[in-house]
Amino acid sequence: MKRDSTFFRKILVGTITGVIAVVAGVTEVVAQPQDLDLAIIGGRVIDPKSGTDAVLNIGVGDGKIQFIGSEAIRAKRVIDAEGRVVSPGFIDMHAHGQTILSNRVQALDGVTTALELESGVWPVAAWYQRLGSEGRPINYGASVNWANARMAEFIGDPPADDPHWFENNFANPDWQNSISTPEQLQRISGRVSTGLEEGGLGIGFLLGYAPGAGRKEYFHMTELAAASNMPTYTHARFLSMLEPNSSFEAMAEIIAAAAGTGAHAHIVHMNSISLRDIGPISKMIANAQNAGVALSTEAYPYGAGATNIGAAMFRAENWRARVGNISAHNFDMNGARLSEKEFARLQEEAPGTSIVVHLLDTSVKEDQALLDQALLFPGGVIATDGGDWLKEGELLPQDTWPLPDDAWSHPRSAGTYARFIRHYVRDTQQLSLLQAVERVSYGPAKILQESVPQMRHKGRIEVGADADIVIFDLDEIDDRATYIKPASTSVGFDYVLVNGEILVDKGVLDTRAMPGLPVRNL
Repeated sequence: MKRDSTFFRKILVGTITGVIAVVAGVTEVVAQPQDLDLAIIGGRVIDPKSGTDAVLNIGVGDGKIQFIGSEAIRAKRVIDAEGRVVSPGFIDMHAHGQTILSNRVQALDGVTTALELESGVWPVAAWYQRLGSEGRPINYGASVNWANARMAEFIGDPPADDPHWFENNFANPDWQNSISTPEQLQRISGRVSTGLEEGGLGIGFLLGYAPGAGRKEYFHMTELAAASNMPTYTHARFLSMLEPNSSFEAMAEIIAAAAGTGAHAHIVHMNSISLRDIGPISKMIANAQNAGVALSTEAYPYGAGATNIGAAMFRAENWRARVGNISAHNFDMNGARLSEKEFARLQEEAPGTSIVVHLLDTSVKEDQALLDQALLFPGGVIATDGGDWLKEGELLPQDTWPLPDDAWSHPRSAGTYARFIRHYVRDTQQLSLLQAVERVSYGPAKILQESVPQMRHKGRIEVGADADIVIFDLDEIDDRATYIKPASTSVGFDYVLVNGEILVDKGVLDTRAMPGLPVRNL
């Protein structure tokens, strides 16, 4: 059913005089700005920070929001947003796909800032320099990759010209299962500290891929984050419902490190790591938060995860029972389920192979309810854990466009945000639009803004904020990516602005636009 735009317009009729600007939830009369680049007229403006849900006009100039109010405004270009939602651009805290191609696909899903925080990058300065020189359609940033710093210590520094270094050493037990000596830990810490000094947005921990690393090392590195007033982003150590070495135990380690150091700990993909123990894990996290431990969570709206087939979690003793009595058939590559023979061959010969692993069947009511617990966890945010796009197992050139029909990735790389809003707001009405938009915009900004000042200007619709804005049709928004055909971009996002520049115009991506800017801790 179409929304009654006349009803929304009546929200502000009659009594408002002058020009109203919404600034940090407070209204004040201001003069109309001159020389606006863009005016967005008559849209349903959603701002989670102030709680605004009203029909307003927005003026954009010099990459910033210059005006919010009901009075008519003039600009070089006018977008009529009547009947559409105008919201802050979506902020993905867990975006492994950092190519131009991956960014473009995400832009069509409403993403204006994509941050690589779970694994992060290392070396940091070189990564920012490369992306800056190439240009990016959306904003970008990364944490410091503890795993790479550890691998450099136990295996040797990565060659500057080898983009596959991590994948080639992915299953190497030298870094996965070694306890660092004090001297080694000092050198690992030095690498990570340098990354923070170069602008890294905290420390990313792939503990699940190095389950044999010492608990003392993780605690020490969390202390380092706390001393720098930076968050940690942790992929928990185990993927298991059986004890010992369970997901519950792994989550407890993250909570203990945060409580013992004072660091803010962000728990990545709470949904997939928790498996079917989401109930007790949710209770443990919530109780720790209520006791004052600085914790945040994220989840994605799919029952399947994605990783590399040689991951340590799929090599541990009795791992099939630990994960939930799964078989090779739970794994698929390029949309095809694997046989036991093919699974064994890939683990042995190509452990860095990207695969999708099906953990919950969301067509089953009970499994969907488990996923709902993670996605609706109080204060939690939505992140994709999305990756790059492959064709025949090889990374597509990043200047590829349009996305080829036979490109492959997890569907979350293309459809996470449309899927989340469509399902939880429009289809099931488990969340209001304001609540859902908070989980994809202001929520992530709020997690980061204490340590990353740039984020104080993102995830909100207020005067002075960065003009990262999405305009979408709530009736039409939909994800089209599936496990069989993931290379299908979302629909319903009519306009996407990044730093005031129109990247998506009437649903069409502008391949000439490169308005993305770096987000750094500087």
